[in-house]
Amino acid sequence: MSSQQSYPVFKLKADLAMKDPDMPGPRYHTIIFVETNANGPGSGIKHHVIGDIVSGMSYESQPCDNPEETYNLHSRELIGYAFASTYPAAWDALLKSIPPPPKQKAFNMRTMKTEPVKFWQPLTFYVPGEPR
Repeated sequence: MSSQQSYPVFKLKADLAMKDPDMPGPRYHTIIFVETNANGPGSGIKHHVIGDIVSGMSYESQPCDNPEETYNLHSRELIGYAFASTYPAAWDALLKSIPPPPKQKAFNMRTMKTEPVKFWQPLTFYVPGEPR
């Protein structure tokens, strides 16, 4: 690492507030957290997607107090460092250019349930027992 000022970057995995019944097994919300200490020890900026698989998702970055006090964390892993001279502008530009996960479910009027979608045009749902 050079002598340039840098911030530690962590991959955080937090427990989901609402689990998807169609996706068994443990699943986590993944957040990239850059610890800048701008608002006190352990504070920084979180980068993640918000939304859900029915409405769609979008990228968001926002200040975050110490995530260990904010989230029910499953894990925290140091993955690298961000140069202070280009952060956060370069990060936001790059991360906004990556398409977020698309909508994956819709309300099925026939079954009266929200279900995974096989095709959007025309709207086609999976049939029971069909591999997804």
